[in-house]
Amino acid sequence: MDRIPFGVSRFDRIIDGGAPPGTVVLLVGEPGAGAREFMYTSAVMNALAHTDADLFDLHYGSLHEDAALPPEIHYLSFTDDASNVRREMSYVFDDELVDAAVDDIAVRDFSPEYFQLSPVPREWYLGETTTLQDLGGQEDRADVLTALGQYLNEHAAENLVVIDSITDLVAAISDEMAWNDIATVIRGLGKAAHRWNGLILASASRETLERTELGHLMDAADGTLQFEWESGGSKRARTMVVQEFRGVLSQLERENIVRFETEIHEGGFDVSDVRKIR
Repeated sequence: MDRIPFGVSRFDRIIDGGAPPGTVVLLVGEPGAGAREFMYTSAVMNALAHTDADLFDLHYGSLHEDAALPPEIHYLSFTDDASNVRREMSYVFDDELVDAAVDDIAVRDFSPEYFQLSPVPREWYLGETTTLQDLGGQEDRADVLTALGQYLNEHAAENLVVIDSITDLVAAISDEMAWNDIATVIRGLGKAAHRWNGLILASASRETLERTELGHLMDAADGTLQFEWESGGSKRARTMVVQEFRGVLSQLERENIVRFETEIHEGGFDVSDVRKIR
């Protein structure tokens, strides 16, 4: 069975090429611990494989024999447009990599749906002064969860989809949208993803979620990668812990591997060392 590469070369090699098709992976992180960089690396490296084979080979290497690239890469944000996403990626990667990859990453900005019921002035997220015509059109705009579902129905099949971030949806809970709605959508996403046969990465901030909320999300996902800071002596190290990953975790346990030391460099997120289960 073909695997879909995460775009993190050493991690992909360890797990035989990447994630099984039809997988939803939750990226849960402490601030600055690497979840966002992992997400950016997945999008950029998979796009780079389509746009610049030489740069891809230099920074990633050869694909595993069991890996197959997703045809399309979609980056979904509830608060940022394409220019902001590109700028954030440039803080992580060398500009050459971002310039080569960005045209192959389809960014969907859900901020109009996300902010429409909030007190935030429309020109802040629409980028221009609102007219009477704009106001009339907004009456028919779908709510953010409906818009998200429609977009995934159209674009998720066989592809890599990055959702940035579930935490933003939690922050938007109001009388019109409750936590149960979000949890139900994510659980439905896990079911639909098995039919779509692509790879969906959904990020979340551990500090923003209650323990029961995080538990609901982890139950809905096929796998969870937790990004943590670990202190040792005078240094702090970023680590990635693999949890509840169907089709992957059993393989890691057979190899006595579950925790990875990680690093972030101009080529993005990378695994620098492998920890053994003790």
